[in-house]
Parts: sequence; C-alpha cells; structure tokens
Amino acid sequence: MSEKMKSVPSVSVTYARNGASTKSNEFGMRPMQERAYEKRGEQYLLIKSPPASGKSRALMFIALDKLQNQGLRQAIIVVPEKSIGASFNDEPLSDFGFWADWHVEPKWNLCNAPGNDGGGKVRSLGTFLESDDQVLVCTHATFRFAVDAYGVEAFDARLIAVDEFHHVSANPDNKLGAHLGQFIERDKVHIVAMTGSYFRGDAEAVMAPTDESKFDTVTYTYYEQLNGYEHLKHLDIGYFFYSGSYVDDILNVLDPSEKTILHIPNVNSRESTKDKMREVEHIIEALGEWQGIDPATGFQLVKCPDGRILRIADLVDDDSSKRDRVSAALKDPKQKNNRDHVDIIIALGMAKEGFDWIWCEHALTVGYRASLTEIVQIIGRATRDAPGKTHARFTNLIAEPAATEEAVTEAVNDTLKAIAASLLMEQVLAPRFEFKPKNAESVPTLGFDYGENGYDPNRCNVGVNEATGVYQIEITGLAEPKSKEAERICKEDLNEVIAAFVQDKTNIERGLFDEDLVPEELTQVRLGKIIKDKYPDLDPTDQEAVRQHAVAALNLTQQAKGLVNDGERDGSPNTALLDGVRRFAMDVRDLDIDLIDRINPFGEAYAILSKTMSEESLKQVAAAISAKRTTLTPEEARELAIRAVQFKRERGRIPALDAQDPWEKRMAEGATVFMRFKAEGRYE
Repeated sequence: MSEKMKSVPSVSVTYARNGASTKSNEFGMRPMQERAYEKRGEQYLLIKSPPASGKSRALMFIALDKLQNQGLRQAIIVVPEKSIGASFNDEPLSDFGFWADWHVEPKWNLCNAPGNDGGGKVRSLGTFLESDDQVLVCTHATFRFAVDAYGVEAFDARLIAVDEFHHVSANPDNKLGAHLGQFIERDKVHIVAMTGSYFRGDAEAVMAPTDESKFDTVTYTYYEQLNGYEHLKHLDIGYFFYSGSYVDDILNVLDPSEKTILHIPNVNSRESTKDKMREVEHIIEALGEWQGIDPATGFQLVKCPDGRILRIADLVDDDSSKRDRVSAALKDPKQKNNRDHVDIIIALGMAKEGFDWIWCEHALTVGYRASLTEIVQIIGRATRDAPGKTHARFTNLIAEPAATEEAVTEAVNDTLKAIAASLLMEQVLAPRFEFKPKNAESVPTLGFDYGENGYDPNRCNVGVNEATGVYQIEITGLAEPKSKEAERICKEDLNEVIAAFVQDKTNIERGLFDEDLVPEELTQVRLGKIIKDKYPDLDPTDQEAVRQHAVAALNLTQQAKGLVNDGERDGSPNTALLDGVRRFAMDVRDLDIDLIDRINPFGEAYAILSKTMSEESLKQVAAAISAKRTTLTPEEARELAIRAVQFKRERGRIPALDAQDPWEKRMAEGATVFMRFKAEGRYE
C-alpha cells in the first residue's frame, strides 16, 4: 500500500468472541430473539438490533404468539424492497424446539409476485384481509397503497410488522410514517418495528415523540452481537483519501485475497468518472487477466498475477438478463456456506440492506453515501460471523479537494459527512453506557465487575457487566432524568441525539478547524439547542440531563479511542476501544460533568484526519471553512446569555469579560452581545 493511501482506521475494535450471541435456548432462540420474545405481549414494540442478529426470526416467534395466544387475526410483514421478502420464507421452527412452524402461503408473499407495488398487489392484500389465512408479506409501497385504498380501520385486530423501520419518518411527506401515526391514534392494531440502524440518516424523527413513547424498546447492541460471535474478532472502519481517478488507485486499498464488496460511486457523485461500465472494466483489468465468464453463474473470471482465479460478480451491468443471472447465483441457497463461490462483488445500488454474504471481509465504498443509515447497512454486510473469518473492515474512499473553489466546497462536505459517520459508528460499536451520579450514598450495583480492587466509595467507579455489554460509569455532578420520557431517551436514544449533533455542519466545522473554539460552546450551547429543538416537551432540567448523558457518551468514547491510538503509537498492543473507556475513566481521579464538557468532541477525529489527508489538502479544507466563519447569531447569543445566568446562580457573580477561563469569558461575551441585540430589537 502506498504511503498516500496508508491505512489509519478511524475506528478499530476488538471483541471477546465468547460465542454467546450464536447459542440457542430450548426454543431455538438466540439471545436477541429471546429478549424480544419476552416482550411479545406489548402492543407496540421497537426492536433495535444489528444486521445478522436474527430479527426476522425474532418476529416469527412474536407473530406466532400474537396469532395463537393474543387474539390477533392476521400478521402483515412490511419490508422496504422485494428482495428482503425472502427473509420471511417458511421456517421449521419446531425442529429447534418451538411450538409451531412459520408458514406463508406462496400467494401471500407478494414480494415474489410479478408486477409493480400497486395495482394487483393491492387487490391481493384486500383479498387477504377478507380471508382466513394468517400471514402476508409485502413491500412498504404496497402497504402504503393498500392503506390508502382500504383505510386504517380495515386492519383492526392485526399485527403490522415493519422491517427496516429507519425508512419511516414522522415528516408529513412520508406516507408510511403518517399511516403509522393513524394506526397508533386508532389503537386497534399491534405494531412491531425493527431496525438494524440506531438512528435515522437524514436526521428526521422516525415517529412523533408522543407516538414513540407508546413503544417498548428491545435493544441488542453491536457490542453484544460481535462480542458473542465465535469467529469474527476484529473490526476496522476508516475513511481514506485519494487524488485523481479512484480506479487508478483502487489496488492500494482493494486486497484481492479478501472477500470484498466494492460499491462504486453514484454516477452523479464527484468520485464518478461518469462511465460506470468502464470503471468496472478498469477495476477488473487492474486485478489481473480476464479469463471469460462462468456459464453457470455469470461471474467474471480473472487470473491474478499469483495464478489464482478470482470469481467476480458484476451487479453494475445495465443488461438486466446478465445482472439477474449474477444476482440469482449470489442468492443460491446451496452456495451460502461455500466460501469459494465468489471472491469480489462489484455493485452500485445493490448488495446493501438485507444482502446476506457471510464471507464478506471488506466492504469498500467509493464516495460518500446518501445517508448514515446506508453506511451502517453497508458495514453490516461485513460484520457476519463465518468460520475462519477473524477480521473485517469497512473503507470509505473519498476524493481529496481539487483546486477549484466549487470542488473544494463539495469535497469539504463529503469529508465532514465521512467523519460524522465514523463518529457515529464508534457510538454504535461501543458498549452500552449507563451513567450514574456520584455522591456520598453511591453503592455498587449487583452484577457489575469494578476491576481488581473492587468498588471504591471515595472515587468515581467504572463497572462492567460483560453479560449485557453495559458499562456503568459514575460521574460527579451528573443531572439525573426525572420524567419517564427523559429516562427513555437517556437509555435508548442517546445515539439519535449524537447523530443530530455530529451531522450539524457548523458543529463539526468548528470542532475540527476553529483554533479559538471554547469546547463548551459545542457541548453546552449547541448540543443544548439541539436537544431543546428535538425534545421541546421536556422541561429544562430533563433537557439538561439528556444533554449531559449524550455528551458523556460521545466524549468518553472519543477519549477512549485516543488512549487506544496513543498505545499503538507507543508500541503497546491495541487494547481496543472498550478497554480505553475503562482506562480513561480510571485515569481521571474525579470524573465530573464539567471536565467532560471541556473536551472538544471532534479532537480525536482531527488527529485521524491529519494522518489520512495530505497536508496541502488539509490546509485547503481549513481555509475554506475559516473563510465563511461568522460572528454570533442572535440565537447563539441568547443561549450563551442563558448559560451566563446559570453561572451567576451557581457562583453568585456574573461571568467576567477578562476572565482567565475561556468558557467564562465566552459566556460574558455572549451575554454582552445578547444585551446589544435586545436593545436593537432583534428578539420578539
């Protein structure tokens, strides 16, 4: 690999491989499925669980119980695209100890029926509602059309199960989101929603807060999933930069010995050469000498310089008959456990969500993708467990800024999005944090291991429950949530809050490139505003509790990563992100919320960026961002003034403009600007 493309992963995690997530109980349920089944009596259930954790089968267990024991008439399974319908094919669950089998009449799996999502399929769904059969599978689109055609009341006493729930939105323009709101308002159906993503990629709320509060959530983390695997031990995630055409540099990151899914760029993106067919040809030529096409599968056969024959599946070909043959060969159930069936898959819009190739070791994506959830789905292609597969990685190749102003702006946006995606994946892959305020009454919690010396009542402790993947961290001065909704957000939705924060362009620009930044402007003012906007119904004390929990989760993960990277530079072994969390918390004698607020959440991301992007390009990006830096807005001045009032309440004096502490000085400046804006009549 050339020096320019040197691999510096932004996320590098190692797991225990304790085998727990692959073991089944007496009913044939794996741990995630068992956890979901325990909540089978809930009317509204949201399952957050990573790809390959068995969500489809979990739903089968729950649906069968609802049909048999809870009085529901039918179950309708709704999936985003036809290919995912195969996840709900017949399963002989009784062979593994369950009391019933899963069966879908062939005519009611509408994903297999010819034609578009409307018309005849909508009529078929209407016929199903009148029948005595119990299970139907269709796409999100067919379901939307059917609700429009028959009304929400036609679905009374039925289970609506929505797979890949992050496609749904509370935005009024999202029809499926609007329909779900109507179902919840009528309150005559049961809903099970499932997602492999822990946040929406477009920062839209999935449901209105009043609707979401009615759902009971089952969360199974990536940490639990990967820690419980038998084979996969190590996962790297990185963004790397190149100049010129990506096809010229592709072999610097594409290792032909690794099972790889390569997603080439969208034809409208900066990275595209605008000739996708030629790009595929160029990649194949770079890999070796073309040997023809396998007549059985349609795979391209390429001879490597070392004599190996690579089998390459081209899903980019515009000839639908060729592409369909390749796609069918990839889905051949007889080849599912054959590691040698295919070596490299080249795709553009395919092989993402719901695509199951357990042998994939490297998901290589050129150009930034449409949303963060799409990146999570692509990474999920590489995080399957398979014999002999100990390492997996995701690489996002991004073009460095060109000389022209227009290209620099676009390149900067792509760079910031890639960093945001990396920060979010760190949160998703980390263990689950449970924060507790440290005070004189604090005691150890049963089931948590506090390290060699046990629980120390005189310091902030870190406890680990390896069975559940929960890290319990005591923090001095931490505000506790008071309402049920704030408790739920702190327990289930911190990643949603962090997603909104790191996707805010101003936050990430200032966090990476503003040398005069006072971190509290990001951690207190800007994160505080995001939480007020996202959860306006929470009272101010609960909004502050959510803010503190979110910033603690983000900054502890970042500091832990910094310790891991420092360890690597010192030559000591990579102790992984998880150990880094414990090390950081233990290195600080008194872990308090003020200390956490004083950490720039983007500091570690900049350290990675400075190693992966050329110095010239980094200067160019910094210059482009600093050129548009503005003075305080009225909204920012108001937020700083509010913090200044809190400061006066706590300290008995107003913040000083000549203070040595940069945050006190910034609050004083904000309060001064606020008073000026107020005098000018800028506030209503």
